[in-house]
Amino acid sequence: MNMILFMLTLSLTLSTILTAMNFWLAQTNPDTEKLSPYECGFDPLGSARLPFSIRFFLVAILFLLFDLEIALLLPLPWATQLHSPLTTLTWTFTIILLLTIGLAYEWTQGGLEWAE
Repeated sequence: MNMILFMLTLSLTLSTILTAMNFWLAQTNPDTEKLSPYECGFDPLGSARLPFSIRFFLVAILFLLFDLEIALLLPLPWATQLHSPLTTLTWTFTIILLLTIGLAYEWTQGGLEWAE
């Protein structure tokens, strides 16, 4: 019981000291850059109705799609130890083939190029 009281007192004292140091050492005069919201390089004071590049969103969606599909392939080293590794490898080949066909399709349609 005495040890629990000691640990409680120690943790309370330490947290009080750290909180007081935070208020004491904190920067009290931030500049305009610190006060402005982060807007991914866009001017936060400009118009919010400026058109965005559709290419940017297309590449972002393609990245998310391919990233998700690659994440599905991560457990494959353990999946080959199942009862039928041939079936596992067949499905793996099918997923990789679909990803390759999708990438080739996007490439031929010009979805991966920035300039038109």
